[in-house]
Amino acid sequence: MDPSELESLAVSGGPPKDGIPSIDDPLFVGSDDADFLEPGDPVFGVALNGDIKAYPQKILVQHEIVNDRLGDLAVAVTYCPLTGTVQGFERGETTFGVSGRLINNNLVMYDRATEAWWPQILATSIPGPWNSAPGTKSLREFRLVWTTWEQWQDRYPDTQVLSTETGFAKNYGRDPYGPTIRPEYYANENTLFKTLEEDDRFSRKRVFMGARTADGAVAFDKSTLLEERIMTGELSGTPVVAVADQRLDTGYVYLNPDERTVTTDGSAVLVGDSSYEPNALPLAGIHTFDAMWFAWHGYYPDTNVYA
Repeated sequence: MDPSELESLAVSGGPPKDGIPSIDDPLFVGSDDADFLEPGDPVFGVALNGDIKAYPQKILVQHEIVNDRLGDLAVAVTYCPLTGTVQGFERGETTFGVSGRLINNNLVMYDRATEAWWPQILATSIPGPWNSAPGTKSLREFRLVWTTWEQWQDRYPDTQVLSTETGFAKNYGRDPYGPTIRPEYYANENTLFKTLEEDDRFSRKRVFMGARTADGAVAFDKSTLLEERIMTGELSGTPVVAVADQRLDTGYVYLNPDERTVTTDGSAVLVGDSSYEPNALPLAGIHTFDAMWFAWHGYYPDTNVYA
């Protein structure tokens, strides 16, 4: 799709530019001081560049973007509740804000240096009213793991946790799309805005683990992957393998052009006769993240899908 066509499909999500405020000076607390979290609360975890951090979903749902640092790396941690997507980006010398626009129900970010628009799932710049010719560039991405506080804390007991002391008067115990809302957004088939594509093979909000390269896209049903532990598929003719990490209820996707044998012994992943952790196979990893089916299929209608 031409970038200008994507711009024409953007709709207002309600709040204006920066009406959903990004967190630009985040504070963190230690694991033992995160008493606002219950064991089953969703968190978005990252271990990168010497830092281990957890970003609670109950905070991100109110802000959508945290401009932070991991070691000496300037990053933006981003979450779109309407598409169930959490992604991390290197941000260079700028910061990112919430534009107030949506495409395919997905967050459209803008960067404060050039004011270009960046649809979160695409991670690629498109024109917008504040910069009509930004060129086509893509952001460097890093992985955040969607897991629970209990699982993340068990795996990383020394983690830092994004504090509720954000500088904003927000009720972080209330999810504006969650269980106290009738009907609950996450539990029904309705989207708030038009989708780019329709596909009835799966329920709209079924969670897939999506991976894409410049050559194509592939998606694995998350619940099936967690049950089967290993799944195989193809991305533009190249064999790929998806592996589950049941410690964090997540998964990873790797290119496997030589079709090496990947199995599991019930705890570790085996490549041939050698044992590896699920996130450290000796294969080329592809950036992978959770997404609701309608959101992934809308941007990647030709995706290969395995369920």
